[in-house]
Amino acid sequence: MIYHLSLQRAGLIAGGVLILLSLPGLLKPDLAAVVQKFPRSRGAGFILLTVDLIWTLWLLATIEMGEFAAFRRPLLIVVPIGYILVLRFVDEFLAVRALGILCLLIAEPLLDAAFLRYETSRLFVTVFAYLLIVAGLFWVMIPYILRDQINWGARNTGRWRMLHGIAFVCGAVILGFAVTQY
Repeated sequence: MIYHLSLQRAGLIAGGVLILLSLPGLLKPDLAAVVQKFPRSRGAGFILLTVDLIWTLWLLATIEMGEFAAFRRPLLIVVPIGYILVLRFVDEFLAVRALGILCLLIAEPLLDAAFLRYETSRLFVTVFAYLLIVAGLFWVMIPYILRDQINWGARNTGRWRMLHGIAFVCGAVILGFAVTQY
């Protein structure tokens, strides 16, 4: 285990984050205009990519790499160089790509926490983690998809609230199981 995160703590964090991210969309649907600017936001891309870099460097520095341990030092050198090159040359949808990378990084501790647990309710955390993986892969490789998803969701207030309501309910279910089952 890299993260030493219990299933209960992972459920509390995942459910709480889902609830916190869905509440603004439920309560203030006019924030859709702000969210629509996210995919091309250079500042958000810089912040998210920096978080990705720090997390990745921490992983590279601390995980047991086994037979690939010889690659640790070169990767610790190449990853920051790649970060600088991405900031310099990837202008289009940097925020979306960085969010996709973050989704991929977030999924691992959730799956790690649910690994070898017998509760059926752990599948809520597991399914959420795999949804993050699928979304992250699509957003990194085809970043305009998030822009299209946001525009589709923001087309009318009812749809925007419904999507955030679904996220709120999913977060509440995960949070409820984290409190009662794990």
